Amino acid sequence: MRSAPFRLAPHHRVFGGFAIYAFGLGNMFPRLPDIKLAMGVQEGALGLGLIGTPVGTLIALTFASPLLERIGFRRALLTVIPLMAAGYAVAAWAPDPLTFFLLLVPVGLMIGSAEVILNVEADRTEHLVGFRIMNRAHSFWSIGFFGAGLFGVAIGQLGISPQLHLALVVPLTALGVAALLGGYQPSPKRAEEAEHHAPRFARPTGPILVLVAVTLSAMLMEGASLDWSAIYMRNVFDSGPFLSGFAVAIFAFCQATSRFFADSFVDRHSPSGVARVLLCVMAVGVLCTFLSDLPVLSLLGFALIGVGCSAIFPLAVSAAAQRTDRAAAINVAALAQISFITFLVGPPLLGFVAEHWGIRAAFGFGMPLIVVSLLLAGALGSRPAAEKANPAEREKAPARPVQPEPAQSQ
Repeated sequence: MRSAPFRLAPHHRVFGGFAIYAFGLGNMFPRLPDIKLAMGVQEGALGLGLIGTPVGTLIALTFASPLLERIGFRRALLTVIPLMAAGYAVAAWAPDPLTFFLLLVPVGLMIGSAEVILNVEADRTEHLVGFRIMNRAHSFWSIGFFGAGLFGVAIGQLGISPQLHLALVVPLTALGVAALLGGYQPSPKRAEEAEHHAPRFARPTGPILVLVAVTLSAMLMEGASLDWSAIYMRNVFDSGPFLSGFAVAIFAFCQATSRFFADSFVDRHSPSGVARVLLCVMAVGVLCTFLSDLPVLSLLGFALIGVGCSAIFPLAVSAAAQRTDRAAAINVAALAQISFITFLVGPPLLGFVAEHWGIRAAFGFGMPLIVVSLLLAGALGSRPAAEKANPAEREKAPARPVQPEPAQSQ
């Protein structure tokens, strides 16, 4: 992967990285009903198997930042995304939940490493180009996941097995990485990052823990929608592969669309104001999935959950990265590693709830956390981003335009 056929501006390169990472990650989820059926297990056992991914992710988010800085973001990113896709292809062959768990742990290590690299790179690039890109970067994650959902729907409808499907994703992901990230060069560190030595353990501070609490509802409902929406449609409405997989895709599409336009709303209003509106939308979506007796109403619920959880975590990432007490990489890793505990607890907890009280109850479980997020949303900032910008920085931004990337041979 020496070069890329596309010459992209740094922020476009970040967008491409988020998209291809999400495509490689997202193809597993439309096939979970088939994998569950092949194992012959209930929701609780499948949830225990799924916990392998967040275990690996949490380990990487906790310890990987210094190692990734030493290896270099470019080399690490070009490696971990194809390895993640290959790990999912292997995990699809698991005959039981324990094997599934063990095979998903290394996948989680790759996911956690990619999360640190891409989120820090988005923040550094945002600082370099002089305008906000964090929410749009995460919108491209959702676009990639939407593409994975549609691809999964089509493959499932053709009757192709999950094992062959996920094996096909590996070369597609590798080609996408070569095309979109072959010319990637990491953005320079912020000046304040050089003043902090990165510890091996990203310890959360008090303000970071408050940001974690703000993200919990969005993280739980995003995890629920990704892991359980296809199974929800299969269990509640006896839906086929198309409608089951479409629930994942419509969630990702609405999340992507909302993230793409979120930055302009944050610039005009405020991070906390935008977050409160989104949390209310998420609450309506949760109620739709909890009370629905019609497939179309449930799909509307997943769409609203996608809108509602779209920008909560990206806003918290920006708030963490902009703190000056420690390096951005450390604050982002501290936020992400604790927030991902929701993913660690979420799959088995929601699987247990679904198995004993029905899968509708698994989605209703998010309502109390939405209330907590609403109460603490002020930690994201109460002033519009345009007002908070440093005038001197904004004046200097045109003087440091994005330089075209040098042409490279294939």
